[in-house]
Amino acid sequence: MNASVAMKQYQAVGVHSGVMDASPHRLIQMLMEGVLQRVAQAKGNVKRKEIADKAINITKAINIVAGLRSSLNIEQGGEIAANLDSLYEYMLHRLMLANARSDEEILDEVSTLMISIKLSWDSIADKVGQ
Repeated sequence: MNASVAMKQYQAVGVHSGVMDASPHRLIQMLMEGVLQRVAQAKGNVKRKEIADKAINITKAINIVAGLRSSLNIEQGGEIAANLDSLYEYMLHRLMLANARSDEEILDEVSTLMISIKLSWDSIADKVGQ
């Protein structure tokens, strides 16, 4: 077996295991980390003029943000959930524009927004019984 293939299989098992063992709070953290990772990869793709890979990474980021948005409970979450819904919608539009324009500044903006959300989410870990 090729060492590269073995490493990919090992990583896949590790990711699967991490998801299976994660709390709901940690799962959201992982999704946010996924957005940040895909946006960073897309930015690198833009720099290297890798248009197809850029589109793949931005599409993956869009799908994750859409998943985060769909997981919101507006009724229970009240104003915070409504604000997050609006922010996620804005980020989705910005990611689509970043894809169309290959715009690194927009990718930076989305990354900054997600970092802010994630820092707030991370700060409540002890309050939700991580």
